[in-house]
Amino acid sequence: MSIPNLITLARILSVPIMVWAIMTGWMLAAFILFLAAGLSDAIDGYLAKRFGMTSELGAYLDPLADKALIVSIYVTLGVAGEIPRWLVILVVSRDIMIVSAVLLAWLVGKPLPMKPLLVSKLNTAAQIVFAGIVLASLGLHIVADWVVAAAMGVVTLLTLLSVAAYVREWVRHMGSDEAIG
Repeated sequence: MSIPNLITLARILSVPIMVWAIMTGWMLAAFILFLAAGLSDAIDGYLAKRFGMTSELGAYLDPLADKALIVSIYVTLGVAGEIPRWLVILVVSRDIMIVSAVLLAWLVGKPLPMKPLLVSKLNTAAQIVFAGIVLASLGLHIVADWVVAAAMGVVTLLTLLSVAAYVREWVRHMGSDEAIG
């Protein structure tokens, strides 16, 4: 277990604490933990690349940590009434669709390559920025309605574009004669 993997694991373990902080109204604590999670993501990536500590485990743990954080924060903010539930449904459904498509392709003997599309990377970044803006506005008591609305629009657009891109790639892959593995 390398240092970057331990940092990633700590990020995963911080998610329930952030959820608890949001649900109990400790938005400043949730925001600070969210910032720490973002910083840890940058640090573990830097350490892994800079010091040759990349690993197969890290390649799986890092995106898992990102998804655990995003899905948990969105669901919790939705339950708390701080973001619209339709947005929570859109963001979570996208991830469920992607995982389901990958599993189905694997089950029928046509595994998909596990390489995120550019629109997916942009989508993840926008989702994280949006969550950070919402948590900052709540934790620091900043009125940022237009910024929140603009960021929500970007997340909505990129999530829909990401779904469309993945569906297109999945249909193309499943219709091909070659299994990728």
